Amino acid sequence: MNESPNRPRAGLSRRDLLKAGGVALAATAAGPYVIGTRVAGAATPKPGGEFRFRGYTPPHFDPHLTASYTTMINLSFTHSRLLKHKAGPDVKPGTFEIVGDLAETWSQPDDKTYVFKLRKGVRWHKKPPLDGRELTAEDIKYTFDRFTTIKGNANQHMMATLAKTEVVDRYTVKFTLKEPDAFFLDFLANPMALCIIAREAVEKFTDLKKPEAVIGTGPWMLEGHEPKVRTTFVRNPDYFIKGLPYIQRIEGIDFNDPAARLAAFVTGQIDAGPEFPGMMIRRQDWKIIKHNRPKLRYVEFPSNVMSHAGMRTDKAPFGDIRVRRALSMAIDRKAILTATAEGVGVMNPPIPAGLISLAIPYDQLGDGLKWDAYNPTEAKRLLAAAGHASGFSTTLEYATYGSQEIIDAVQMAVKFWKDIAVEVKVVEKPYAAFFATAYQGKQDAMMFGPQFPALDPWNFMAQYLPDEPKNQSHVKDPVLADMILNTRRILDDKKRLQQINAIQKYIANQAYYVRFPSGVYIAALDPALENFAPNLGYDYGGRMMAAWWNK
Repeated sequence: MNESPNRPRAGLSRRDLLKAGGVALAATAAGPYVIGTRVAGAATPKPGGEFRFRGYTPPHFDPHLTASYTTMINLSFTHSRLLKHKAGPDVKPGTFEIVGDLAETWSQPDDKTYVFKLRKGVRWHKKPPLDGRELTAEDIKYTFDRFTTIKGNANQHMMATLAKTEVVDRYTVKFTLKEPDAFFLDFLANPMALCIIAREAVEKFTDLKKPEAVIGTGPWMLEGHEPKVRTTFVRNPDYFIKGLPYIQRIEGIDFNDPAARLAAFVTGQIDAGPEFPGMMIRRQDWKIIKHNRPKLRYVEFPSNVMSHAGMRTDKAPFGDIRVRRALSMAIDRKAILTATAEGVGVMNPPIPAGLISLAIPYDQLGDGLKWDAYNPTEAKRLLAAAGHASGFSTTLEYATYGSQEIIDAVQMAVKFWKDIAVEVKVVEKPYAAFFATAYQGKQDAMMFGPQFPALDPWNFMAQYLPDEPKNQSHVKDPVLADMILNTRRILDDKKRLQQINAIQKYIANQAYYVRFPSGVYIAALDPALENFAPNLGYDYGGRMMAAWWNK
C-alpha cells in the first residue's frame, strides 16, 4: 500500500492536556490502546518472531552523557519514560499526541507544579543489581536529579526550568519549576535523553556507558552488543503492559557501508529500510528496491532532520554578519537537493520545515530569505565589503554518519564556497569524536552535521543560547536569547507560536548557521509487519511495541 506525503501537524496542545489546573488527566487505560494499536477488529496478534533493522553502534549507553541519537534509539527498546508519544497505524507521521508511559495520570495544580501518579507493579529488568525490583517514585527523582546535575549533559537545557523533584509517596512524584515552562510535558515525552534510570546501575558500573548497565523497565532487554556489528534485544516477559511486546527478538545490524545496507535490504536480510535515520530508503534506490521487493509498503513524509554548517561567530571572520551571509548565499540549495534526493525535499527555516505546525512557512521568512538565495555574485560583494575581496581559508569538521548524502552535501558545499574564493579544508572525524567535539561547538572554525530530530521547537532554538553545549556557532546575542527564553513563559499556544515565528525571522536574517534542505523520507516496511507505522523521531521501541508478524 502506498501513501502520499502527509502534512505533519501537532498533537494535543498544552492547553488540551491541561485545561484546568489541578484536574488529573488519565493517560489511557492500561492495555494495547495505550500506544494506539488497532487490536479490535484487526487480525489476531501473533507473539514471537524477530525484527531486524539497520542498527547503530552508539558512543556508549549513558543517556545523560551524550546527545547521540544512536544511544537513544537503542535505549528506546529497553527504557521507559514518564510520558511518551502515541504510536500505531492510526497515527500519522508528524502527529505527537502525549500519552502516559510510566505515568498513569498527571495534573498541574498551578503554572509551576506538576504531579504524576505512577503505574504500580512496574519492574526493572531481571538483571543484577536490580533483579526485577519494583520501580518507585524514588527512581524518578534520582533520574531527574542526575540529569540536572551531571557534568557533560548536552541535553541539560531541557530541564533548565526544573527547580526540584520530590517524592510525595511511593507512587507519586512532584516537579516544581522555577518559572512556567510551556514545553515541560513535551520534554518529558521526548525520546531523547529523558528515559528513567536506576541508581543501583549507576553505582555498580560508575556510569551507564557499558552494555551491562543497560537495565530499564522497557519492553525489551539488551541481550548482546557487538560494536559495529549488531545489537540484540529480547522480549521482557515482565513488561508492565500485559501481553506486550509481541515480537520476541529485535536485532539492529550495523551496516556502515551504503552498498552493503542496500544489498541486505534488497535480499530480505533486514525488514525495514536501512537509511538514516533508519527504516527509510534513499530515493535513488527506490526503483531497484521496488523491482526486487515489489510487495513492500511505503510511507512518505518530510524529514525533520536538518543539517547545517555552524561557525565560530566568536572568532574572525565569522563574527562579521556579511561573511556569514556570504557563506549562505554561496550555497545552491536546490542543486544539493537534486544531487542528494533527486530534487524532492523542503527548504528549512530555523525550525525544520518537516515540523509544519511549528516551523514558519519558508516563504514568510522576510528579509532572511535573501541570504538563502543562491547568489555568488552578491556573496563576493559582501566578502569584499567585509575586507575579504581575495577570500580566506578555513576548516570544516564533520562526520559522515555512514551517509553518502552527507558526504555529497559537504563536497558540494566546499565547491560552492571555493567559487567565492573561500578555501575550506575538510576534517573528517569518527562519529564518537565528532559528537564529543564539533557537535558541542568544540571545533576550530566551522562544523557540519545533521541536528537530532527534536519534536519540539525548544531544542532547535537552544542552539542560539549562550553557554549551551549545542550552540555550535557560539552565538551570543542578548536580544535573541531574551526572545527565546520568553517563549517558555507564554502559555497561550497562539501567542507562543507568534513569538516562535518572530524568532525564526530574526535568526534567518542574522545567518548564524548555514541551513541546508531536508529530504522527504520514504519509509519502506515488510508488508507482513502488522500494527506498525513510522513517524518522526527516534522512539523505535515505542513504535515497535505492539507490532507483530503476520506470517
